[in-house]
Amino acid sequence: MRIIVDAMGGDNAPLAPVQGALQAVKEYGVEVVLVGRGEEILKALRSEGVDGLPKGLSITHADQVVEMCDNPATAFKEKKDSSLTVGLNMVKNGEGDAFVSAGSTGALLAGATLLVKRIKGIRRAAMAPVVPTGGGGAVLVDCGATAGGTPEFLLQFAFMGSYYAERVLGRPEPKVGLLNIGGEPSKGTDLQREAYALLKQAGEEGRINFVGNVEAREAVEGAVDVIVADGYSGNIFLKTMEGTGLFLAREIKKMFMRSLRSKLAALLVKDGIRDFKKLLDSNEVGGTALVGIARPVIKAHGSSNGTAMKNAIRQAVEFTRSGMIEDITENVGYMRLPVKPVEKGGE
Repeated sequence: MRIIVDAMGGDNAPLAPVQGALQAVKEYGVEVVLVGRGEEILKALRSEGVDGLPKGLSITHADQVVEMCDNPATAFKEKKDSSLTVGLNMVKNGEGDAFVSAGSTGALLAGATLLVKRIKGIRRAAMAPVVPTGGGGAVLVDCGATAGGTPEFLLQFAFMGSYYAERVLGRPEPKVGLLNIGGEPSKGTDLQREAYALLKQAGEEGRINFVGNVEAREAVEGAVDVIVADGYSGNIFLKTMEGTGLFLAREIKKMFMRSLRSKLAALLVKDGIRDFKKLLDSNEVGGTALVGIARPVIKAHGSSNGTAMKNAIRQAVEFTRSGMIEDITENVGYMRLPVKPVEKGGE
């Protein structure tokens, strides 16, 4: 398998992508192509004690870099020789199986949509991170790719999230819930109420395992495997979880550092503390899949370190092998609303 990595994207580029690529080649046995400024990539390799290119690693030169200050909607067009644009075109042309970038989210989403293209029939691509929950994690779809939305968007998000949970997370008949302010079908805005009806129908037809509305606290407790949301609500949910995790980790550390006795207690539970920190560590997750795009594309966090990039490459491998893009393609007809015929006016 050949994974294409944007070596110039992210706060820690090119070092973090290089570190992640070296680890991934060794641990997963995949081929990785680093796209970016060749000399800078080679310099990063030398800083890791690697002279030349080890087996399984190659470089495709791209002279430009999409910066965070660039217009995300047009950056990939204006910088055609950027690592992001060149990498996406390589995936589009079949020169690699998947693309990974820690660069600008907006530019990556726009480039993936307009260069690689959406799966035919999918109205909007969605960002689908796996968030930590009491049920071992859940797919949140969408978390910000589309700020608004329509009931049809949410219907498609539910299908795509369900396929991801089943194929990538290994959850048979994953439970799908619609993020809302209450469990009753009448709760929420017009968007949630109309989407509820569509998801309920899909559930009754046996297309997805829809279990109804789910409140945020129930979602965190692990009530569902897939959390369906419009991008605006989903992004608030995700950022709240991230902030809460950081807050809890900081407070727990303060609690154990208060006295000699509490420090001794910390030694007794250090394995549990380590596991807790790992659960909330975004570097362990790696990245977020852009579902609905015709080829696998993974968005890594902008502040990704080498471990995060390695795990983003792992995600790309799992996503590619999962077959969920084929699932979406085969079943997209069930995810679309019937087109109403245009009434002809009288003569």
